[in-house]
Amino acid sequence: MTEQNRYGDDVGVVTVTYFSGDTLERMLDSLEKATEREVHVVVADNDSTDGAPEKASRRKNVQLLSIGENVGYGTAANRGVAELDDRYGWVVVVNPDLEWEPGSLDALLDAAKRWPRGGAFGPLIHDLDGTVYPSARLLPSFGRGIGHAAFGKVWPGNPWTKQYRQETGTPVERTSGWLSGSCQLFRREAFDSVGGFDTRYFMYFEDVDLGDRLAKAGWLNVYVPSSSVTHEGGHSTSQASKKMLKAHHDSAYRYLADRHQGLAWKPVLAAAKLGLALRLKLETR
Repeated sequence: MTEQNRYGDDVGVVTVTYFSGDTLERMLDSLEKATEREVHVVVADNDSTDGAPEKASRRKNVQLLSIGENVGYGTAANRGVAELDDRYGWVVVVNPDLEWEPGSLDALLDAAKRWPRGGAFGPLIHDLDGTVYPSARLLPSFGRGIGHAAFGKVWPGNPWTKQYRQETGTPVERTSGWLSGSCQLFRREAFDSVGGFDTRYFMYFEDVDLGDRLAKAGWLNVYVPSSSVTHEGGHSTSQASKKMLKAHHDSAYRYLADRHQGLAWKPVLAAAKLGLALRLKLETR
């Protein structure tokens, strides 16, 4: 069997939980209206004790994968995907604190037919207040990254942040540097070809890193605003904000360091590390 025809056409959904509470039930309820296809759901749980994963597993199409420790987002997602056999040629990785609009998963699958080299497909994401979250962005660079990091909070409309977030008018279907990890449809062939998420990222930037590696492997990251979801955001991290901020800054540095190797970059990386440390100190005062 060749790589081209190895995978079937079934759809698997993987959601990573960590004290997700009632949001998981709402996501699963909305998923039933998001597609006309039968889907198999794997709940990859990072050692929650709130009973939500066990409750979800009582549904006929839901499988619980109890990891037994908090291994982070990307590692748990990879383990969830590994539970799906080769019948599943399409894999959705989605946060539990997200609600699907009716038909939204089918809209992503329809877009995949239009983009045969598409490896990842992301929907338009609304925040709870209805605003559109900039979920399809350029890859970070030192120039955009420093400008966004320095002015993003105090001057949201600065040119570096606007360029990085690609906030330009009416959303249209297009390719992107990377897509928000809160909801993505992956062509299984593409996901497996790059080894899925990099497990060195505990949380944050694992989606940026994956988008970059997919593109380098010849796949496209495709933004599909005809598909729409609503993301509550931050539910499982709200009680550990300082820890999560540190994880964000550590991941940002790892991403930059991986892509700027050699002696010439060492002074720049040292300055970036210092700047991230100062920003973390200011944000956690």
